[in-house]
Amino acid sequence: MYAVIKTGGKQYRVAEGDLLRIEKIVGDVGAEVNFDQVLMLGGDAPKVGRPLVTGAKVSGKIVRQDKAKRVLHFRKEKEGWTRARGHRQPFTEVKVTSIKG
Repeated sequence: MYAVIKTGGKQYRVAEGDLLRIEKIVGDVGAEVNFDQVLMLGGDAPKVGRPLVTGAKVSGKIVRQDKAKRVLHFRKEKEGWTRARGHRQPFTEVKVTSIKG
């Protein structure tokens, strides 16, 4: 069985046991997380929500809170100056434990 969930403005296809890297959510490592915005449940008899599947829930456990690799941004102008900026996007890694429909 799999599900399509929405979190952080993005949609993810998940199954039990999957490791999922999502936008940062509040919580400590080892905490339980529930995703209530389930758009679709797949399997033998798929259910598609309009826009959400009622009563469906995906549960997971926070494995890691971290920042991604640094992304560098360079800007160079004709006049001879350059500027380098960097950004590290925070993320949360979640292991999906159960899907309930």
